[in-house]
Amino acid sequence: MTENPGARGGRGLFITFEGTEGSGKSTQMRLLVERLRAEAFVVVENQEPGGTAIGREIRRVLLNPQNDEMSPITELLLMFASRAQAASEIIEPALARGLIVVSDRFTDSTLAYQGEARSLGFEKVLEAHDLALGSLFPDLTICIDVDLKAGLERARRRNLIQAGSSVEDRLDLQSLEFHERVRRGYAKIAKMEPERFRLISGEGNQAQVAFRVWAEVSPALAHLERMAQ
Repeated sequence: MTENPGARGGRGLFITFEGTEGSGKSTQMRLLVERLRAEAFVVVENQEPGGTAIGREIRRVLLNPQNDEMSPITELLLMFASRAQAASEIIEPALARGLIVVSDRFTDSTLAYQGEARSLGFEKVLEAHDLALGSLFPDLTICIDVDLKAGLERARRRNLIQAGSSVEDRLDLQSLEFHERVRRGYAKIAKMEPERFRLISGEGNQAQVAFRVWAEVSPALAHLERMAQ
């Protein structure tokens, strides 16, 4: 594979996907990555928590339903421990090469889940971000917004059919009120940063949602060069 010519000058593009449980964000991220690669862009993928070997160990602790005694601040710090490792190992090196990084969740998740839903507050989350990640923020965030009850039912069906899912559903099992607070947190971020953080309706089929996602992403690609053919 020939290196992306964009690596010869300038920073790459950092795109993140957000959403409540069962929103379809991971599916939409996969569809976007496939389209970007089909259009000759080099894409590096990340998942939070869990994008690295260390992150996967942290993920098992964070999402294990047996850990229901975990305090909100422990949850917060574990999230950023995983994220700091991903930034060092995956995200920053790829951006320095001029590549596109697409991440399934990033700090906006922590703002919504721990900052809003766990009542730690945005300020505390951003302090942890500053310590762990400094000035690293996404260039564009796509947040898929769906009906909460339908999304949670989808997430629970997914967990039933995925091998080993029993250790990965602690957040899915939170109350509907908790997930309503998460959704409220995302709405707050959208109001604070409308240029970066885009709420996208998740209604309709996958292709319809993907069309909306591409409409938001494609303008951000203008400064990037495609891979040499």
